[in-house]
Amino acid sequence: MGTHVKRAYRYRFCPTDAQAAELSRTFGCVRKVYNMALAARTEAWVTRQERVSYHQTSAMLTAWKKTGELAYLNEVSSVPLQQTLRHLQTAFTHFFGRRAKYPRFTSRKKSRRSAEYTTSAFRFRDGALTPAKMAEPLAVVWSRPLPEGAKPSTVTVSQDSAGRWFVSLLCDDLGIKPLPANVNAVGIDAGLDHLLTLSTGEKITNPRHERRDRAALARQQRRLAKKEKGSANRARARRKVAKIHARITDRRRNGLHKITTRLVREDQTIVIEDLTVRNMVKNHRLARAISDAAWSEFRSMLEYKAQWYGRAVIAVDRWFPSSRLCSACNTLQDKMPLNVRTWTCACGMTHDRDVNAAHNLLAAGLAVTVCGAGVRPQRSTPDGQSATKQKPSRREP
Repeated sequence: MGTHVKRAYRYRFCPTDAQAAELSRTFGCVRKVYNMALAARTEAWVTRQERVSYHQTSAMLTAWKKTGELAYLNEVSSVPLQQTLRHLQTAFTHFFGRRAKYPRFTSRKKSRRSAEYTTSAFRFRDGALTPAKMAEPLAVVWSRPLPEGAKPSTVTVSQDSAGRWFVSLLCDDLGIKPLPANVNAVGIDAGLDHLLTLSTGEKITNPRHERRDRAALARQQRRLAKKEKGSANRARARRKVAKIHARITDRRRNGLHKITTRLVREDQTIVIEDLTVRNMVKNHRLARAISDAAWSEFRSMLEYKAQWYGRAVIAVDRWFPSSRLCSACNTLQDKMPLNVRTWTCACGMTHDRDVNAAHNLLAAGLAVTVCGAGVRPQRSTPDGQSATKQKPSRREP
């Protein structure tokens, strides 16, 4: 039986000059309404300690449209403007729920250019997508088919910093079915020399996508730095830099999709380490390499695909000393510098650092599923504490 999944399908398209102008105008109006509503809500909170709701900002939008200086808001579809107010409401909900920081104003130069249309603001017939206020359908490149009988509930049109246009269609995908259950379980240790090391002994090479284009990126960035601010030449140079970044991002995402799909198909239980990447990138010597490895994106992909296909992903406590613990005799080493890649335990067992860590992560993860969090039968450390709750003197790699 299929799983009810809301899934977004993203495609590129090439707009006509008229469509590009209309969409750019819509992006600008969306940004303007968002910033004005945020300013109004901030002012109400600072001066009167009053929380402004979505319905109140919607009434403000109606009043803004009737003023002379904001009459241009009537020229674009009203649905993307209402949707941006809903997104702002969601941002405040997360803020007051202590799940996010205070919403920030959007920038014309730095913020994402996008507009969201609901079913009342677009027409989708026979593979032709026509947003509101447009006479012709978008020239979408249908690189893969939508699920059979799919009816998009929302359509998001966006343009990235490299100038590429995308349309994302949110649909109900009933074709996703849980995979047949198996007994396979794997522990995964993330690293930089090798992107992933599996408890099976397999090591997945780190492709280092950013390093591959580093010379070209540096060259284009030097050229960009020499251009006069505000000039057309600077805008062209900025797009060249953005295209290189986009190429790196696309390659990285494609590689992670292949790896995570393979892991989810092969293994019933996948054990990873709960890494705090945002703290690890504060190490300026490793920040570029850690960002290029994209461990957070890897985990995100792994978790949602496992949920789709009936697999289990277990995250072991970040302080678990996976690298310093002997997987054969459970002896905890006092120190394990990053330059030590192979070490020999007092029991005589020689370990590859990463493979040993993957073995320990797998054992700890399986213990958690069987006995509960923090319990690890037959695996004790010299001081008698639970291995999953050990806090080493320094972060494990």
